[in-house]
Amino acid sequence: MAIEITSQSLAGAHPEETAAYKESRPRMLSGFPPPDKPVARLRFWRPTLRWTRRNFSSRASELSGGKAIIISVPKSGRTWLRAFICAYFCKRFGVEFTLRPERYCPDIPRLIFSHDLFEHRTKGDLWDRLRGKYLVPRRELSRAKIVLLVRDPRDCFVSLYLQITRRDPNAPVELKQRSVSEMLRDRRFGVRAIIKTMNDWLNEFARRDNFILVRYESLRESPAEHFRSLLAFLGESEPEMPIFQEALEFSRFENMQKLEAAGAFDSKILRPGDVRDPESFKVRRGKVGGYREYLSLEDQKYAADELMKLDPRFGYNS
Repeated sequence: MAIEITSQSLAGAHPEETAAYKESRPRMLSGFPPPDKPVARLRFWRPTLRWTRRNFSSRASELSGGKAIIISVPKSGRTWLRAFICAYFCKRFGVEFTLRPERYCPDIPRLIFSHDLFEHRTKGDLWDRLRGKYLVPRRELSRAKIVLLVRDPRDCFVSLYLQITRRDPNAPVELKQRSVSEMLRDRRFGVRAIIKTMNDWLNEFARRDNFILVRYESLRESPAEHFRSLLAFLGESEPEMPIFQEALEFSRFENMQKLEAAGAFDSKILRPGDVRDPESFKVRRGKVGGYREYLSLEDQKYAADELMKLDPRFGYNS
């Protein structure tokens, strides 16, 4: 399976149409704005696509200025990909490993990691969505290279469900108490919402010259081949192979889990919810097709039916 689909290879097709729940409050679950926000008159307003690509919040600066923007649904393997890239550049430029190496060496390219539309639709409140707080600004998407990292929506969903219910103590109690079957059908966090977001991204980016689609499953199958292709897209067409091999070894799942358990990372992103519970680790399993171990046959059928709505160019509904 190839790692990338570029805008050129997609041009002839005709498409169909940090945890993402942390700032959600119980009264937001029904979509109503908090009473202290001056947006009541806009309750029934539906923003256009052009409007939703504007970010008027102070957070826009955090999502700007990158050489490349890596976009994904939560639990698509972003931490693994990020760890490899950071390990490579840190070693190459003599910086101690960190998930933000550009802060310590201006020669290291700045990369933006974002859940973009998924966070926009699930995180915060109505006022945040009106400001586009979690969206990558349109001008940045036009300027920078775009990497869309994708994973089978069923595996994404199961990992997200376990993060909500087992990893994050700040997740709303209402979400923590839901069964996997209930969450699977949830309008915000269920598999249907994941599929819609993936379709919307592909429709928006597929015809751009600066776009690449990266499949998690391809990375798992042949990490050396596909991580090298990813580095080439980022401008490292001839990576230093000894450093490349070290970065591959460092980012192996087994090593990442060991380091996470030992608290060796400088970021709370890579810390387990409970070191005694393997399901609470950020680097959990990464298994392809692991959703079958968590979903009943009835739930698997529901997810398979929903998967038929996913754009076939992703390659998950064949």
